[in-house]
Amino acid sequence: MLAQPKEVVVATTGGTYDRALKEIWFEPFTKATGIGVATVVATDSEQRTRAQAMASAGKVTWDIINNVDIIAESAQNRSFSRDLTSFCKSFEARKDLAEKTCGPAGVKISFNATLMAFNTERFKDGGPGNWADFWNVSRFPGPRALPSFNDPWRVFAAALLADGVPADKLFPLDVDRALKKLDQIKPQVQLWWRTGDQSQQGFRNAEYVMGMIWGTRAAALKAEKQPVEVSYDGAFLLADTMQILRDGPNSTGAEALLKFYLDNPDVQAKLAERLNVTPPSLDAVAKMSDAARANIPNSPEAFKAIVKHDAAWIAANQARLLEAWNSWIQK
Repeated sequence: MLAQPKEVVVATTGGTYDRALKEIWFEPFTKATGIGVATVVATDSEQRTRAQAMASAGKVTWDIINNVDIIAESAQNRSFSRDLTSFCKSFEARKDLAEKTCGPAGVKISFNATLMAFNTERFKDGGPGNWADFWNVSRFPGPRALPSFNDPWRVFAAALLADGVPADKLFPLDVDRALKKLDQIKPQVQLWWRTGDQSQQGFRNAEYVMGMIWGTRAAALKAEKQPVEVSYDGAFLLADTMQILRDGPNSTGAEALLKFYLDNPDVQAKLAERLNVTPPSLDAVAKMSDAARANIPNSPEAFKAIVKHDAAWIAANQARLLEAWNSWIQK
């Protein structure tokens, strides 16, 4: 009988992200367990494509890939990744972990917010607090910004929240109702951004006074001393999700690596600070510096205000959502 390999192979997107994972998570894990971790660099889409190809060929050489939760929940990803229901049972009683941190599709290692940001100099008596305010052009006048790329579900969801749909009743999204609501605000949208850089530059140039923006980009604007504030009411959190591949060379080691992360809020806190993201554990949030916590949801109340999206539904309906969006935006 062959000895089990002592190395876990993890696909990452490289660069700063890869270096942070190694220094803050993987190296301490190896020191604690004796299990080595090797990384291979690939984009999100390449990780998915390669994992599918390895599964089809019956020769899986990676143990873990990292995709955003909506992709992780898709039928394609579930076809080549392990169901972690049994693994997750030991974490069910953890009150500090965000809901569904550990689930059948994988382990959510961090959350990235998409939220509303506004210019505090334009609204000195108090700015907009939710998406209904975003649509209220009489009370909060000025140009707006919204994203326009191949992932429109958050814009649809914001429109429905503005139209009075309760957050816990958003899914399945009523696309027709969302588009009617978007018709009302479309003339006020001066910037349809396609990249995070565009959203930042648009704020710097005063192309808009409020807009939907990624939390990491809003934090970067704050670091520049730009007059920006954000609201977590109706914000959306997407999660970087680690998935264990079926028939990988070291599934046991892969489980140990994920368990080490979930069991160590110190590791989560350090990684979140380095990458400017939200860790899954509130205990980890408490261990972060005041400056780092100021840029993320940092309390149970803030987490309650965040929309709980249906990743599986979004994954199954992405093509339909994009078709509806492209037809509307081109009018």
